[in-house]
Order: sequence, then C-alpha cells, then structure tokens
Amino acid sequence: MDIIHTTESQITASEPTATKLKASDADAIELPELRNDLSMSHRTGPNAKLQPQEIGASGGNSGASPAEATEAAPGPHAETKKSRWLSRVQVSTLSMTLFVAGWNDGCTGPMLPRIQQVYNISYAVVSLLFIAGCVGIVAGGLSNVYLTAKLGFGKVIVLGAILQVIGYSIQAPAPPFPVFACANGLIGFAIAVQDAQANGYVAGLKDSAARLGIMHCIYGVGAFASPLLATQFAQLRRWSFLYLVSMGVGILNVIVLIAVFRLKGQDECLAAAGDALVQSREEQLSSTHGNTYNQIFRQRAVHLIALFILAYCGVEVAIGGWTVTYIIDVRGGGPSAGYISSGFFGGLAVGRVALLWLNKKLGHRVAVFTYTALAMVLELIIWFVPSLISGAVAVSLVGVLLGPIYPIAMSETGRILPNSLLTESIGWITAFGWTGAAAVPFLAGLLAQEKGIWSLQPLCVIFTSL
Repeated sequence: MDIIHTTESQITASEPTATKLKASDADAIELPELRNDLSMSHRTGPNAKLQPQEIGASGGNSGASPAEATEAAPGPHAETKKSRWLSRVQVSTLSMTLFVAGWNDGCTGPMLPRIQQVYNISYAVVSLLFIAGCVGIVAGGLSNVYLTAKLGFGKVIVLGAILQVIGYSIQAPAPPFPVFACANGLIGFAIAVQDAQANGYVAGLKDSAARLGIMHCIYGVGAFASPLLATQFAQLRRWSFLYLVSMGVGILNVIVLIAVFRLKGQDECLAAAGDALVQSREEQLSSTHGNTYNQIFRQRAVHLIALFILAYCGVEVAIGGWTVTYIIDVRGGGPSAGYISSGFFGGLAVGRVALLWLNKKLGHRVAVFTYTALAMVLELIIWFVPSLISGAVAVSLVGVLLGPIYPIAMSETGRILPNSLLTESIGWITAFGWTGAAAVPFLAGLLAQEKGIWSLQPLCVIFTSL
C-alpha cells in the first residue's frame, strides 16, 4: 500500500530533461518533458492557453518568460458560465457510465446463489464468471490504446456502452452457462473501455481529485441500487429478466453519451468545456518517439499503480461477490441476505464523498494506510464474531473505508503521468489491476469448494494487508 508515496520518484522520463510543474492539490512534482510538448509554436499566439498545472500560484509560468505567460493566457477557451455548465454535464454523463458499471458489479453477489442453483454448478464452476469477466477486462484495457488512436474518445466510449447492452441481451434469456459466462466477458470488455475513457478524461481536469471522488461515488450508488432489485429477481422464476432491466439502464447510458459528447474527440470536448490542453493529445502522441505501448511500459509508476489496483479490486469484488453466499451458508442468513451486498456498496459510495475532507487533511498516503488498517480490523470482526447483525454492519463499514482508495489512486495517476499517456495508461492499469477482480474471487471459489465458504474472510484479510 506504499504505492502513493513512491510513484513520484519512480517515473521514467521520456526525455533526459524534466519540467517542474505546480499541481493544484500537491507539492511540486516532476513530469517528463515530451519532445516539442512545450515548443514555442504551441505556446505563443493569441489563441494559446496554458493549463492550470503550468501556472504557479503566483501567476508565473514555469519554464517560460513572463511575456510568454502573459501572451499565452488569453484565448477562446477561457472559462465562461456556459463552459462551466457544459463541464459539469460532461462529468455527470461520465458518472452515469460508472453508475452502469457499478450496477453490473452489484448484481453479481445476490445472483450467485441462484445461478448455482439454476445451472446446478459448484463454487469453482460459478467462479468462472469472474474469470470470463477478467479476460474481457484485460482485452478491453489493452485494446483501449489502439481503439483510442483509431476512433477517438467519443466513439470508443459509445462503442463500449453498446457492447455492454449486447452482453445483457445475451444473458437475459438465461442461455447455457458457457454462453452466459462468455457474455460476462463481453460486458467486462465494455466496462474496461468505458472506465479507462471516463477516468482518463476526468483525471486530466482541474480539481480532478474531488471530481473523481464524486464520479466513483456514483459507481457506488449504482452498485448499491442493483442488489436491492437483484435480491428480488433471485427469488423469481424468471430470474434472468434482471438483465433486461440492466439492458434498459445500458441503453439510457448509450443515448446520453451520444447526446453529450456527440462522438467527438477528447480535445474537442475539453475545448468546448473550457478545458483545452496546451497541446492536443493527438499532437502530443505524434510528437513522442516510439510506440505508444513502449511509452506506457517505460513508466514504472504505471505498473506500481496497477499492482496496487490489483490487490484493491480483488478485495472489493471478492467481498461484493461472495459475502451474500458467506452470510447464507456460514451465518444462516435467508434470501434477504442479498441486501447486505447493497450495504457494502452503499458504504463504498458514502466513503468516496464523506471522506474527501479527511483525505485532504491526512494526505493520500496516510489516508490509504489508515483506511486499510481499519478495514482489516472489521474483516476480523466479520470472521470471528458469530453474529449476523454485527457482520452486516461491519461489511457496510468496510465499504465506507475501501471507498476512497480507488479514486485516490486515479487522482495520483492523473497527477504524476503526462496528459499524452493518461487515458492509455489508465487502460493498462485497468486491464492489469482488474485481473485481481477475477483472480481473488476465483481463488475464493476454489477455497470454498475445498475448505468451505468460511475461507473468504482470511483471504480478504491477506489481500487487504498487501
């Protein structure tokens, strides 16, 4: 969990020199200076505009003369009332995309016992749903670099939303389990693409830490709402019709994405909202030498953050996916135990907003250590205290404590990586990190098959400690 502290000093620069930039919510940090990234041709002229990160608190320009700063500051993308409103609409739309992702993840826990019953499969076999989802997420994260270069932000995120709808349409008629699992892989691909685009877009904005916290809170709201409905559908004969509801939510997501972003590129959307970059992402990518994948893989910070996300996502999905089964089989809970999954994801949503002030007060590094330590204590309570009520409350509180961690990681990613590689890097972080979302729940299923579902809690304690 020491990733937040170490990343700044471990970035590999694309060029021998580095430029000091002033971040709005942190001390001065070093970012790689990409070739021609701050060239005079892009900095001067009446239409140039400097990013807030490039302008110090006193108004001076780091690495540029005062005359250049004065000349570059004005421009057609100056923030106006209309642009501020459009920026809020864009972030709200991307938050809805994460709502749909949360809705999908929240459905899994309450539906697992019913899926096992309907298909008459073991813990280990039903865990293949997580593996299929992982394959899709990895494929989506890795192909995100290529898709972004070929299609651009607006088209890629809409493509992901459409594929998610197709995945639900396959699951709705309750096909044979192998087909059902493959559809889960398609949904994983779709969510990975949308997640990378949404996080990459917002992480590059002003006040990204707060915006990411709110956006991921909406993810938690979606994951809170879906178990309330999934618990009811799990008791019905037409249990798979839950995915018709999910399909409807997904269609609404497609419509809103098209209406707001209109299939445009990221730079064009940012410019309309008054957040134009000094140099467009296309220009930045063309000015860098070497393959984009090589540019990403040379950033050691990317891999460290990915490892951090791997452990985090593994714990989150294992708790959200298997806790209902744990409560039913170990604590003797009834069919209504599915609501406990809502408690966990509701806590996740609350933590991502309610603890924003504490994150700022403690600092990201201390906050992460504090939250994970307290979460481990609560997981021990769930493990050793044989009480249904105390276990349910502890699960919700674990959600509150784990909630801020993912937005903190995304905020740090946006702070320490160059804009030219941000969306693509988040795609790789998503692909690699979310393998934990499959590996840990799958391992939990294998252990449950051999030792019993009680093994879930010690497994979660181990991965939380990482």
